[in-house]
Amino acid sequence: MDHSRVPVLEALQEFRRRGDTVFGPPGHRQGRGVDPRVAEIVGLDVFRSDVLSLNGLDDRRQSQGVISKAQELMADAVGAEHAFFSTCGSSLSVKTAMLSVAGPGEKMLLSRNAHKSVIAAVVVNGVEPIWVHPKFDAERHIAHPPEPDDVRRRLEEHPDAKGMLLITPTDWGTCADIRGVARVCHEYDVPLIVDEAWGAHLPFHPALPAWGMDAEADLVVTSVHKMGGAVEQSSVFHLQYDRVSPEALKQREDLLGTTSASSLVFATLDGWRRQMVQHGHDLLEAAVRRAHRIRATAGELPGLRPMGQEVVDEGLAAEFDPLKLVIDVRELGISGMQAAEWLRTHRHVDVGGSDTCRISASITHADDDGTEKILLDSLRALVESADTIERQPPVHLPEASALELEQAMLPRDAFFAEVDHVPAERAAGRIAAEMISPYPPGVPVIAPGEVITDEVLDYLRSGVEHGVLIPDAADQSVKTLRVVARH
Repeated sequence: MDHSRVPVLEALQEFRRRGDTVFGPPGHRQGRGVDPRVAEIVGLDVFRSDVLSLNGLDDRRQSQGVISKAQELMADAVGAEHAFFSTCGSSLSVKTAMLSVAGPGEKMLLSRNAHKSVIAAVVVNGVEPIWVHPKFDAERHIAHPPEPDDVRRRLEEHPDAKGMLLITPTDWGTCADIRGVARVCHEYDVPLIVDEAWGAHLPFHPALPAWGMDAEADLVVTSVHKMGGAVEQSSVFHLQYDRVSPEALKQREDLLGTTSASSLVFATLDGWRRQMVQHGHDLLEAAVRRAHRIRATAGELPGLRPMGQEVVDEGLAAEFDPLKLVIDVRELGISGMQAAEWLRTHRHVDVGGSDTCRISASITHADDDGTEKILLDSLRALVESADTIERQPPVHLPEASALELEQAMLPRDAFFAEVDHVPAERAAGRIAAEMISPYPPGVPVIAPGEVITDEVLDYLRSGVEHGVLIPDAADQSVKTLRVVARH
C-alpha cells in the first residue's frame, strides 16, 4: 500500500481548499466564532481542523471512504487484518473489545493488575471476571504480567470462559509472554485481547518488546497518544484471525463510541502512521539509545535505582520496554509521589507516573538532547535536595497475598446494589460497592464485589495520610467506604 498517502489529512486539506461554509456542527464554524482569548492560548488552527467527519471530510454516504482508507493503511502498517479508529481513548476501546468477546453473565479471564477502565468495563458489560493474578515482585513491590501457566490453570478451572484480557506492557514497562498466553487461549479456542495501551510504538522497531499482532493475539487495543504522536484520546483496535468478528467489533464500537468523532484524532492517527512507516525505525532507534544512556547515567546517581533488563533476567517478566524509565527512589528516604511533586514544583518537570516506591518517565521519538539534559539535571537536583524534602508517614505496603481479595459478588451486581456507607474501622468483612484505585497508576486495590480486609484498609488509609490520591472512591479520604447493604 502507498503509505505516503494520508486520507484524513488530504481530505482536511481539500476541505480547507474548497472553503466550505458549514451550517452544522461544530458551532464555532472552524474558529470563526471562537473567543480570541481562547484562540490565543489554544491556537486557531486547532479549531480550523475541527471538522465533522460526515458532510465535512466525507459526504453523507461516505462515498470517499476517507476513514476506512486510513484504517486500511493503519492495519497494513502494523500487520493486522483490520484496524478501527476510536476517538474515545483506550478506556472505551477496552470496554468495546471485551463486549465483543463476552456478553452479560458470561465469563472472561482478566489480569487482576488491570487499570480501572477494565474494572469499569466489567461493571458496564456485566461479564463475570475470572481473575488471573499477576506475578508479584515483593522486592520492588510491583506487579508483572501473569504467565501462560497462570492462564492455563484458570482456563482448566473455567473452560466456559469466552476469552482472556491481558495487560502488557504494564504502566511500569514490564511485558507478558503474549505468544505463550495466546497459544494457551487458542488451545481452548478462545480469543486473546491485549490491552497494549502503552505499546503503540512496538511494531516499528525490532529492539522493542513483541507487538501483539506479531505474537498471535486476536485483538489488540493501543493508545497512540501515550507513546505515539497523536492527540489525546487517540486509540486503535487491531484485529486478526476469526475468533472475534470484525462486524461484531464495529457494532459494539458503534454502541459505545461517540457519534461526534473528532477529526483531530483521525487526522493525527493518520499522520502518525505515515511518520512511523517512513521514519519510525530511525526515530525509535534514537529513542532507544537515548533511553539506555539516561538509564545508565541515572543509575550512577546515589539513591536512584533504575529498573531494566534485570527483571527479565530474574524471570519476573518476559520482556521490558527500554523506553520506560522506571526509577526506585526509596533509598533517598522519600516516596515516588514526593519525588514527582518536588520535580514539578522545583524543576517544572512532570514525570509520567509515580507511586510509593518509584517514578517513571516515558522516552519517546519526540525527545532530544535538550529534554535528555533537563531530565538528568532534574534527577541530579532531586538527589542533592532529597534531605530537604519533609518526611511523610510511611505507607504500609501489604504482602502480595493480601491484595488477592475474595470475589463475593459480581462487580456489576455489587456496584448497582443497595449500599451502606460505613466507617473504615467497620468495613472489614463487608463487600465493596465501589472501586478504590490509588492514582496513578489507577489499578483498583478494591473492586466492586470484593471482600474488604483490614490489611488493604491499612494500606489505603496509610497511603492517604502519605498523600496518595484516590479519586474514584466516594470518600477520597477513605474514612468511610461504600459497601453492599445487609438485609
